[in-house]
Amino acid sequence: MQLYKGRPEDEEGRSEKEMRVYDFLDSLGTEYFRIDHAPATGEDPGLMDEIERTLDARICNNLFLANRQRTEFCMLMIPSHKRFRSSDISKQAGRSRLHFAEPEYMQEMIDCAPGSASVMGLMNDTEKRVQLLVDEDVLNSEYIGCHPCINTSSLRIRTEDVFGAFLKALGRDFMTVRAE
Repeated sequence: MQLYKGRPEDEEGRSEKEMRVYDFLDSLGTEYFRIDHAPATGEDPGLMDEIERTLDARICNNLFLANRQRTEFCMLMIPSHKRFRSSDISKQAGRSRLHFAEPEYMQEMIDCAPGSASVMGLMNDTEKRVQLLVDEDVLNSEYIGCHPCINTSSLRIRTEDVFGAFLKALGRDFMTVRAE
C-alpha cells in the first residue's frame, strides 16, 4: 500500500461518485492523502490495520441509521473500538429507536453501498435528510480516516477540515454524542 497526496493521476477505472469526492475536496482547497486497497469490508482486521498504519489515521465506523418508521435518518461516526448502543445514541440524538437502515436507503440518500458509508457521502444528500452524529472521540483526533464513497480507497483528512470547511460548504451541522 502506498500513500498518495491528493486525487489519482489516472481516473481510468474510478467511479463517478469517487471522483466527485476528489473534485469537491479540491474545490475547497482541502489537503488530503489517499491510499488504494482491496475492498475494505471490516471482515479482514489485518487489512484495516494496514490501512490505518499506512494512512497514519484511524478509520471510524460510519453507521447509517433510521428510526422505526424510516422517516428520520442519521449517520453515526464512531471509533471502531466503541460499541453502538441504540438506546444510548437514540436518547442523545432525541430520536426514537434508531437501528441500522436498509442498504437501499443508504444508496438513495448518500450514494454509498454497505461498507463504504462515509461522511463524504453527505455531499450527495442534497435534501439534507441525514443528520450527522459524531462521537466526541472522533472530534478529538487530528485526522479523520474515511472512504471516498467507495471501499477500495481511503482518505486521511484533517478533522478540522471535515468539521469546518467541508460541512460548511454543504450547509450542514452535526450533533456530538458519546458512545461507550
